[in-house]
Amino acid sequence: MLKKSYYKGGVKCRVWFYLPAEVGAETAFLVGDFNDWNDTANPMKKKKDGTFYTALTLETGKEYEYRFFLDGERWENDWEADFYKPNDLGTENSVVQV
Repeated sequence: MLKKSYYKGGVKCRVWFYLPAEVGAETAFLVGDFNDWNDTANPMKKKKDGTFYTALTLETGKEYEYRFFLDGERWENDWEADFYKPNDLGTENSVVQV
């Protein structure tokens, strides 16, 4: 799930990324073109109910591709992304539009 909060002036947007407990992961990282696909740059916090969350401040007027990297071994898309784009690996990336 995505939650967007635009700053005054509309140049930046705080985007909250959520991952449901159903993924059954112990660790999760937010990975995307906003961090050069670094799979350790943006760790997500885990709530007691098993959901994960994190937030980034992004420039508006752009699209950002991303995925979640779980337990150091598997990739998951955001089930509620704005939309999806094919990637070079034959799968799709989640996309947030701000």
